[in-house]
Amino acid sequence: MSFDVCCAPYVRDGQIAPDPESLMRSRYTAFTRANEAYLRATWSPERTPKTIHLDGSDKWLGLTVKSTAMLSPEEGTVHFVARVRTAGRAHRIEENSRFALRDGQWLYVGAASAA
Repeated sequence: MSFDVCCAPYVRDGQIAPDPESLMRSRYTAFTRANEAYLRATWSPERTPKTIHLDGSDKWLGLTVKSTAMLSPEEGTVHFVARVRTAGRAHRIEENSRFALRDGQWLYVGAASAA
């Protein structure tokens, strides 16, 4: 899926992601573009780290969304696998992420508890 179709409305144009999966995909894109401002704007304020480690030399290789679940109208999860090459070494990042709808905007809260 191209940037214009997937994530540009959110990352570039400032639209609000309509659901947790759209937010997850747009946040992955923000990581690939080292867009710290977007990451901070879509992170739950009480959970946003002081430092977001972004390395412009990282080569992001892909995102696979394994599953999504709506736990309530205001909370959902997205289980994903992201692949990245850092300093010549490939890494796999897998997380079941939790998202919350606050004041009409989906926000990343953090890793969900294992079921």
